[in-house]
Amino acid sequence: MKIRIQGNTVRYRLTKSEVETLAQTGYYKEETLFGERTFVYAIKADQAIQELHADYVNDTITMYLNKDKSSAWPKNEIVGFSSEIKTSNGNTLSLLLEKDFVCMDNTDEDQSDNYPNPKLSK
Repeated sequence: MKIRIQGNTVRYRLTKSEVETLAQTGYYKEETLFGERTFVYAIKADQAIQELHADYVNDTITMYLNKDKSSAWPKNEIVGFSSEIKTSNGNTLSLLLEKDFVCMDNTDEDQSDNYPNPKLSK
């Protein structure tokens, strides 16, 4: 899983196997070690959530996706989910959760578990 944070926008990209794990177990996470502290970013399926939502607690960003949507996601053509959350201080936090496609440019990154890029098949 990749995370991209730019300003008040948080985006996760998941490979095929990560989308499958989320569908099967309802949870997926990655960790980055910073010395004695660990930054965690996770996605959790939750039946009570209707729209993509997120929180940040104890050095962990967790996005929440509706359980039915997460279960169906590996089998459908939906690229991703997005939402905007109004924060308590009046700002807007934009969230995006999407399938990770093969890059269109040359890269040394292993992309064997990425989804085929629809723009490359044209």
